[in-house]
Amino acid sequence: MTAGRSIVFLPGILAGMRTTIDTAGRIVIPKAFRDQLGLAGGGEVEVQLCNGSVEISVPATPMRLEERDGVVVAVADRPMPPLTQDIVRETLERIRR
Repeated sequence: MTAGRSIVFLPGILAGMRTTIDTAGRIVIPKAFRDQLGLAGGGEVEVQLCNGSVEISVPATPMRLEERDGVVVAVADRPMPPLTQDIVRETLERIRR
């Protein structure tokens, strides 16, 4: 699979990349996007057709509610990485732009 180097800046879109679809129907998500979204090989994404465009999104983490010490808390159904100060800072910086 080959990827182009064309980057597009549009309102509401940080950056885009033109790529090709291989004969098996696969595309490559740019590494910078994968890193920002926390995607890794074997990870799941949701794909849907919306107004003539293909949208790829990260699925929500399945959660359940449990009561612990009289307080209801949300608990992930799969192991999650620890939430660090760096992750919080990077997330706040990204959403404040």
